[in-house]
Amino acid sequence: MTDNDGLRIDHKGHNVRLKWHRLRRSLADPPFGLAVMEEGFRLGASMELDLQRRADGGFVVLHDDTLDRETTGQGPVALRSANELSALSYRDQPSRLMLSEDLSALQKTAHPAALLQFDMKNTAQDVGPQGIDHFAAHFAQDCDQIIISGGDLDLIRALAERIPDLKRGYDPTDDLLDLFATAGLGGMERHLLGVLRDRVKPDMIYLQWEMILTSARMGFDMIALAHAEGVTVDAWTHGMAHPSQGFSDAEWHDFSALLALRPDQITTDEPVATQRAYVLRAST
Repeated sequence: MTDNDGLRIDHKGHNVRLKWHRLRRSLADPPFGLAVMEEGFRLGASMELDLQRRADGGFVVLHDDTLDRETTGQGPVALRSANELSALSYRDQPSRLMLSEDLSALQKTAHPAALLQFDMKNTAQDVGPQGIDHFAAHFAQDCDQIIISGGDLDLIRALAERIPDLKRGYDPTDDLLDLFATAGLGGMERHLLGVLRDRVKPDMIYLQWEMILTSARMGFDMIALAHAEGVTVDAWTHGMAHPSQGFSDAEWHDFSALLALRPDQITTDEPVATQRAYVLRAST
């Protein structure tokens, strides 16, 4: 491991990948930057991006369901075709919007270790058969380095059933937090076990890192439960108040406690700074 690639941390023999949230190696990078994705593909990074459905059934790399905040356009994404979206740029960088067709072509250049998470921002009803067909046409043959996630489990199930080799990621965090208020740790554990044993079994689950730590301190180790069911865990989204300065004492205390629980991956907007900060602390 080098101290500046932002790929992983080796903590006491346990390898933890650092996922580049919204295709960023640093908060100074614009979200969904093509140059960062190309670098990640070259290095074999784990990366995440968001997909919104277009009017023609394809997808575009955007977080919001409207164009106004992220792009030079305006209005709902779902009303725009590929040609219309291709004429727009991201607001904070000069490159045009990335489409699913672009992703399919770029993915063929990826390092074998690269993993690209598609966080689907629509529901199964929004995507519909046309969207499922489009996704399968562009990604079914080269799906080894893709994992899908999203808030709508019906969509994840539909894509997984159409493309059986596609890796699946579920994020039950919101439901778990709601359950804690009404059913305590027992309710959280029962729900998480149901997710882990879903009829379309997840390959990875995404859990808020603060929730993981709080639950563990109260006696419920979510990561251990997932591992017992053969499912990997991503802890999201970790940050530091001052990335250039490394971990504060309080941040290091929490980050060390998180690593001790052995997550498989940690999502961060600062993978390079996080790796550097870990190396500095671990060596003292």
